[in-house]
Amino acid sequence: MSSMSTGVSRRGAGDLLFTVINYTVFLLLVFLCAYPFYFLIINSISANDASALGDVRWFPFGIHFSNYAEVFQLNGLPMAAVVSVGRTVIGTVATVLASAFLGFMFSQNKMWGRRFWYRSVIITMYFSAGLIPVFIVMKTLGLTNNFWVYVLPFIVQPFFIILVKTYVEAMPESLQEAAEMDGANIVQIFFRIYLPNMTPILATVAIFSAVAQWNSFQDTLIYVTDQSLYTLQYLLYMFINQANSLAQAAQNSGGNLTSIISAATSQTPTSIRITVSVIVVLPIIFIYPLFQRFFVKGIMLGAVKG
Repeated sequence: MSSMSTGVSRRGAGDLLFTVINYTVFLLLVFLCAYPFYFLIINSISANDASALGDVRWFPFGIHFSNYAEVFQLNGLPMAAVVSVGRTVIGTVATVLASAFLGFMFSQNKMWGRRFWYRSVIITMYFSAGLIPVFIVMKTLGLTNNFWVYVLPFIVQPFFIILVKTYVEAMPESLQEAAEMDGANIVQIFFRIYLPNMTPILATVAIFSAVAQWNSFQDTLIYVTDQSLYTLQYLLYMFINQANSLAQAAQNSGGNLTSIISAATSQTPTSIRITVSVIVVLPIIFIYPLFQRFFVKGIMLGAVKG
């Protein structure tokens, strides 16, 4: 009896040790993931002179919010925010619908030339024409200096189509058979039967697409010279490269920006970089948790057939 209780106590001590180590490791990982964002936020609201010297590490110092008021008045930032939100919303909706429909159609054995069209889409994952031919195509189609250059080239995404196709193939075939017996055509079957049941995988596609659209800046760099079509990410890229001159402009401005009242709140290259980074990063941080409950289920069901 005593040996039995000793074994139970040892097992209990082992479980407790494992739990402590497990929680410690995960807390450390959470800290490593969260601290960079926390560091950006506390530095963006701290005294700019202290932030520039690297003195703000754990807690904000000399809290003020003038950085945001002044950065939002930088030339082109409000319009860039509209463009970024527009491309993210429109691009994500278009990509999700296209991925859902193509993934569904490629799962249909009755589709004419199904294997040929599916392989034609998938092969683009591995081979690209290159930057110059793609630029020539975009220019020929009139997409340079055009808002739709942010949306149209990204609608068809082979990886998302594979996820949706695999997800659809895991759904019971009896759903489609019952709808066909009731006289539904392929479009009605897609919109009324399959699309409402694709929520987990479509939420996963929406997350991937929204993050990619929001973070993209190279398409602006390559295809756009019209300043009214600049995105937030491209402006962040420009601001980081031009932070010194922007900080000087903020300090010397008398009308467009809030007047400078002290050295602690005057713009510095560091405050420009950090404040714009926070503005660009926060929307995705707030939106991601809304879709997180679908993410794991969607990616697992869409990745493994069965």
